[in-house]
Amino acid sequence: MEPRAGVSKQDVRGQVWDCMEARNVADFPRPVHHRIPNFKAFKMARTIKVTPDAPQKMARTIKVTPDAPQKNARFLVLSSKKTLLVPTPRLRTGLFNKITPPPGATKDILRKCATSQGVRNYSTPVGLDSRVLVDLVVVGSVAVSEQGWRIGKGEGYADLEYAMMVSMGAVSQGTPVVTIVHDCQVVDIPETLLEEHDLTVDYILTPTRVITTGCERPKPTGIVWSKISCEMMGKMPVLRSLRCREERAGKDVTLRDTHRSPPGARAALSSVRSPRALPSLESGSVQREDVPSCAVYVGNLPRDARVSELKRALSARGAAPSRLTWQGPQRRAFLHYRDPAEARQAVSRLQGFCLGANTAKVALARQQGASGPAGGRAGEPHPDP
Repeated sequence: MEPRAGVSKQDVRGQVWDCMEARNVADFPRPVHHRIPNFKAFKMARTIKVTPDAPQKMARTIKVTPDAPQKNARFLVLSSKKTLLVPTPRLRTGLFNKITPPPGATKDILRKCATSQGVRNYSTPVGLDSRVLVDLVVVGSVAVSEQGWRIGKGEGYADLEYAMMVSMGAVSQGTPVVTIVHDCQVVDIPETLLEEHDLTVDYILTPTRVITTGCERPKPTGIVWSKISCEMMGKMPVLRSLRCREERAGKDVTLRDTHRSPPGARAALSSVRSPRALPSLESGSVQREDVPSCAVYVGNLPRDARVSELKRALSARGAAPSRLTWQGPQRRAFLHYRDPAEARQAVSRLQGFCLGANTAKVALARQQGASGPAGGRAGEPHPDP
């Protein structure tokens, strides 16, 4: 199937989805639109196992996506007594889960372990510090070309998972990437549709063929933070941790919408202070009434921190303020207590306080004007004597 002139990724997806439905080659769940298509894959699974060129033969640790078409691949990894890693759904609770079947598991149990329910019941999380090395990556696709260009369903999880593995040192440019598709999913894709974050593949496995793509286009070398939104950061704690690591390493971790207020930001601000009492976020100045002697400054907050996260963390430390002034863009907040004694107690309880991967700067704040006493910079804390 050849794409027409001016084709987009979504056009290619639509052509493949329509073709699979028209030819009735799709398996449950249907319709296949907006999914990684499932299909009868038993013959294909046998091909993976016996083909000498298949990279699975030498691999010991294999990452396989949790999509339905890869169920048989997951089963083969387990039945070959290799280590199976499966990404957590939508990366909301981490990056990997290691599937560990019960001792003496039969083939029937291994097949259950390879299902989405089995992944939930027989898995343990693999942390960022695990130093895991992945020998083979298996991904699903909506469409793929014989040159190795790949198009997913449009949410970008496979690309992001790979980029995160690069960031944590789990894969390199030499780690082979395999995709498992039906023959009708192998189509012509213009290379012009590929972007820097798009993952390419080295092998394509179909029910009838094993295609070695010989793709020489470099794979992603890490997370492209300018493609990541604040909303994604809010949903993926593991992504926030990786961003803090890379920021400490001096990398540019500017997000796609860093300079725009995230959804709900204005509502969050208005919920913690009245508009008249809010400090000026544009100038960074803090009015005298905003930093009384019973206020506590908390700085060095994560760039993606949310006021709700800070409130929960303060409550857990027994330092919940009576009022909170949130200055997320400046990565700081002012905690207002009923009297100076309560503020001092909060500072004591917040020693070593961390939010995300950041250790916060905590100090008593006192009244200051726009320029601050002793030439201090506006909005910075001045510890009380």
